[in-house]
Amino acid sequence: MQEFDIETLAVRAGYDQTPEQENSEAIFPTSSFRYESAAQAAARFSGEEKGNIYSRFTNPTVRAFERRLALMEGGESCVGTASGMSAILSTFMGLCEAGDHVISSQSVFGTTKVLFNKYLAKFGLEVTFVSQTDVSEWKAAIKPNTKAFFLETPSNPLTEIADLAEISALAKANDCLLIVDNCFCTPILQRPLEQGADIVIHSATKFLDGQGRGIGGAVVGSAELIEEPVRGFMRTAGPSMSPFNAWIFLKGLETLPVRMAAHCKNAAQLAEWLSEHPAVEKVFYPGLESHPQYELALKQQDAGGGLVSFRIKGDQKDAWSVIDATQMLSITANLGDVKTSITHPATTTHCRVSPEDRLKAGITDNLVRVSVGLESIEDIKKDLAKGLDALI
Repeated sequence: MQEFDIETLAVRAGYDQTPEQENSEAIFPTSSFRYESAAQAAARFSGEEKGNIYSRFTNPTVRAFERRLALMEGGESCVGTASGMSAILSTFMGLCEAGDHVISSQSVFGTTKVLFNKYLAKFGLEVTFVSQTDVSEWKAAIKPNTKAFFLETPSNPLTEIADLAEISALAKANDCLLIVDNCFCTPILQRPLEQGADIVIHSATKFLDGQGRGIGGAVVGSAELIEEPVRGFMRTAGPSMSPFNAWIFLKGLETLPVRMAAHCKNAAQLAEWLSEHPAVEKVFYPGLESHPQYELALKQQDAGGGLVSFRIKGDQKDAWSVIDATQMLSITANLGDVKTSITHPATTTHCRVSPEDRLKAGITDNLVRVSVGLESIEDIKKDLAKGLDALI
C-alpha cells in the first residue's frame, strides 16, 4: 500500500481480512496456535515456514498494528512491545553489547536516563549525555566504540528540536546508528527515517492511542536492524504487546491524522495565549516564533505538536498552585490524550533525575507541562486562568 497517502494508510494498511469478511479488525486473544501436523509445528519453530507460533512474539492483531505503523513511518519492519520503555530497552539490548558506547541527548525522558544509568550500565553499556541542540557536543563525544546516537525530538518537556539532518550526517560519517523517539510528533507530523534516522521508537501509549486506554511501544526501521536483533530480543525476553492493546492502537491510528491536526491547532492557540499572560515567564512551543529552533521546526515538522510547557513567574509553590487551581484539566503525567493533562515535570516525570541533571536539561521548579487535548480551547484557557490570574 506504499502508493497511498498516510491518511489512507492510517485507516486501511496492515490488516489481512479473515474468512469471516469482517470490516473492522478482529482481535485474536489467544496464547497459542494449532498446527496441522507435528511436521508443521517443527517447521514453524525452526523458521522454515512462516506463520503464527506463540503470542509472545507472533499474533495477527499485533502484526496488523506493526505493519500499519511501519508503512506510516516509511520503514520496512516494526516490533510492537509492552510499553514505550520496553521498546527502548529492546532496541539497545538487541543492537548493543558490553563495551559499546551510546551518545544520548540530555533532554530525553527521565526514566530513559534511569534505564541507561542504573540498568544498562550493569551490562557494560557506556552512555554520554550531550546537548540536544549543540551538534558540536555530539561530535566531541564520539569514541571509537560509539555504536548509536539517541534522542527524542521535540524533547519532553521543553520541546527542544534536534537537527535530524545534521546529526544523522554525523552519525553516518562515524558508522553510528541514529535512533529517534518520535512519540510527540508521530508519523503525521514528522518521519525521521526520511530525514536520516535508522530507527524510530514510539510509546504507543501516547498519541498513537490518543485516549489513554492502553500501554504499548514500537520500534520501526529496516528489516536488517529490526527483525533478528530487536524482535529476537523481544521473542526471548518477552516484553510483548498484548493483542487487545494492539487492537486499541489500530483503532487509534485510524483517527491519528485528524486528532494530530486538532491537537496542534489547540496547542498553538494556547501557546500564544500563555505567551501574553503576565504570570508566565516563558513558553516552550515549536510553533511560536520565539522558540529557539522555530525555523528548524518549520523545516522538519509539519506542525508544532500538542505539547506546551511554560515557566511561571515564581517557584514550585506557585507552579503547584496553578496546577491545583484547575478544575477541568487532568492532573496526570500521561500525555497524548484527547483530554488535556497538566503536570509538574520536576516532581513527576523527571523526579528520579538528579537535581543537577534536571537543571542541565532546563527542568526548573517553576516549569509546568500541558498536553493539549481536544476540548474547547476557550475552556482550556479559562481553566488555566484560574491559577494564573491569582498570581498577578
